[in-house]
Amino acid sequence: MKLRVSLFVFLCMGLSAIAQENLNYQKPSKSILDLADYQRAPSVSLDTKKEYMLLSYRATYKTLDDLNQEELRLGGLRINPITNISSTVTYINNIKLRKVADKNEIQVSGLPTNPRISNVVWSPNDKKILFSNTITTGVELWVLDVASAKATKLTEATLNANLGTPFSWFNDNETILVKMLPKNRAALLDSKKDLPTGPITSNSEGTKSQNRTYPDMLKNKNDEINFENIITSELYKVTLDGKATLLKNAAMFAGERISPDGNFLMITTIQKPFSYIVPLNRFPSKTVVYNKNGIEIKTVNELPLNEIMPKGFMAVRKGKREMSWRNDKPATLAYVVALDEGDPANKVDFRDEVFLWEAPFAANPTSMLKTPQRFGEIIWGNETVAIVSDEWYDTRNTKTYLINPSDSNQKAKVITDRNSQDIYADPGNFETKKNQYNKHVLAIENNNAFRIGEGFTKDGQFPFIDEFNLKTLQSKRLYTSLYKDKKEDLLEIEDFKKGKVLVQIQSKNEYPNYYFRNIKQKNSLTPITTFENPFESIKNVSKEVIKYKRKDGVELSGTLYLPEGYDKVKKEKLPLLIWAYPAEYKDKSSAGQSNQNPNEFTFPYYGSFVYWVTKGYVVLDDASFPIIGEGTTEPNDNFITQLVDDAEAAIHAVDALGYINTKKVAIGGHSYGAFMTANLLTHSNLFACGIARSGAYNRTLTPFGFQSEQRNYWEVPQVYNTMSPFMNADKMKTPLLLVHGEADNNPGTFTLQTERYFQALKGLGAPVRMVLLPKESHGYVAKENILHLLWEQDQFLEKHLKN
Repeated sequence: MKLRVSLFVFLCMGLSAIAQENLNYQKPSKSILDLADYQRAPSVSLDTKKEYMLLSYRATYKTLDDLNQEELRLGGLRINPITNISSTVTYINNIKLRKVADKNEIQVSGLPTNPRISNVVWSPNDKKILFSNTITTGVELWVLDVASAKATKLTEATLNANLGTPFSWFNDNETILVKMLPKNRAALLDSKKDLPTGPITSNSEGTKSQNRTYPDMLKNKNDEINFENIITSELYKVTLDGKATLLKNAAMFAGERISPDGNFLMITTIQKPFSYIVPLNRFPSKTVVYNKNGIEIKTVNELPLNEIMPKGFMAVRKGKREMSWRNDKPATLAYVVALDEGDPANKVDFRDEVFLWEAPFAANPTSMLKTPQRFGEIIWGNETVAIVSDEWYDTRNTKTYLINPSDSNQKAKVITDRNSQDIYADPGNFETKKNQYNKHVLAIENNNAFRIGEGFTKDGQFPFIDEFNLKTLQSKRLYTSLYKDKKEDLLEIEDFKKGKVLVQIQSKNEYPNYYFRNIKQKNSLTPITTFENPFESIKNVSKEVIKYKRKDGVELSGTLYLPEGYDKVKKEKLPLLIWAYPAEYKDKSSAGQSNQNPNEFTFPYYGSFVYWVTKGYVVLDDASFPIIGEGTTEPNDNFITQLVDDAEAAIHAVDALGYINTKKVAIGGHSYGAFMTANLLTHSNLFACGIARSGAYNRTLTPFGFQSEQRNYWEVPQVYNTMSPFMNADKMKTPLLLVHGEADNNPGTFTLQTERYFQALKGLGAPVRMVLLPKESHGYVAKENILHLLWEQDQFLEKHLKN
């Protein structure tokens, strides 16, 4: 049955008895609607050689009909059991090709009727592009020939995309590994109709298992049967003429990786028993390497069910993890093993050890490296060069090392040792390029590597490119973007010898577009795209990044918008809207750094208050709300005090400019920003009203940690209780608009959180309105819901703030 386009809105505005209000979907006022109802520019994907560009077009929003599909929620998945693809996919509805050197776009011919395209994958030689197309009965495999711009269907709607992209290219550019539905697949069970044969039971054997609150878990035996059904596939080899050959019989295939040389397949399958408390990535698994013809070579990993994890963000599972092919070798596996049994509380000299294992795995794995902190990542270079990083959350430390992967006795050389939150000291990321196996490896020219940095400084953002000498470990600056009226993102170095770089340039009223820059030739800039600004009505609003201090001296910032034509001399006192999201830090210096750029394109969307600059409001967007815990003090030990100090500093800063009426200030936020909003209305008198969307308000319902809090409820009950707006609902007297997606899929922010908080506030006589958006998850996507949300917010602000 299709969903009626109507919305049940729960409200309570200080009346003694309130029922539900039947309300049809509404649209916001014209100035907001003109901004919200726009045509999205296409996304851009370029081939490796930057000869061709694929332009992918999507609708600006989904529709309620898109959300009103059959859905199973099992093992952390949300899938459509009829089409066998994630129910959360945002589809492409058209694709075009363009030679980068030309200006003419070519409409791809042969596309399916009413295309619903996803899973776009270029071939290793960039001559073909695979994509899936979803029809009413399932998912098809299609291929696009780049030279002719013609699309062709390769299979019927038999693909199993329930676990993500269901295909990958072999190195020959002619053969595709494809996951398909079993031919004799059983029908799904209907849990609502089938009578249970017994109760649901779970056991605890006395071992601590401090898992966070996950959504969409398995709940009963029928769920287990259906879960196995939807993830079971057969593996086929499909050629470009559409011929399909069975490679592996049906199993719960959860990961397929082809070796760089194309001669081996590493295949991971999910095993039993399943769990009712953790998602499928913690179910038992078995990883086997086969040759390219499907003959088993070696079982390389077996992992048991992982319901029990130590406490802390640096906790990892025991056994081999992060197993992958080494990109610079034909067929060598690399994996990591925790030397502290995965428990951050254990004191050891080295946390992790990295091993190498060469196919066909006759010899034992060899140790390559031990890391003092938790292993982060590795960028393979060549026989003697690789870049490794490790990290430790509690200290916010991260280190980068230069190693010789062929000599474990050669000591790793420290390249960087820094605070991961210190963005001003960020040296950038190493550039990679494709090697002979079409895998990305460290780009090395004349014994130099290259790093691209975002370039945040106390004086603004100035992205850069550095040359890094692998012998001396010294850097040389090759290029710095010096724009003060634009923002330049350095995306990729295309030619290291000629200095050709792919960049994206934008300003506050110029839509982001792509260019080629030659950093060896001054002012050498070649445009690639010419996308236009879809938000002309706000191109002349005043926009600046303001910096100010909290009363303890911590530097703060926010992006300030003033209505078009606002007279900064007369300084009319306008209402102020603040949108924010708290962030935790371990030191004041990092907390005071700003990553905001006033030249970033002004892109209004439902996740901010920018729309309201058209209606006579001052808007402070992305205001800094740092929560700091130095030394042995954790950030949340003083959460409320710092939160109020952050808000007070923001209001005083804008007031000092003379723009606002301090009695007309509203605060808003989404998710943890909603949690922030409820706390500020509860513990301060700074705001006239607030808007809280998809938040969690009772932290005892997330007892084993939340956000950046690693301690559990029983260790610090006072922290959990003090920080919970629900526990302090009797103190809340300020008008609050509560919004939540009816089908929230985010850990911890179950829709129940808003429903129960509303009931508490209503029962205590607080002025509160609750809006539940049908079918929406943690982020909102349906046009009907988003436009109604904007209307709700507009009505609420007009009533409780402006007037």
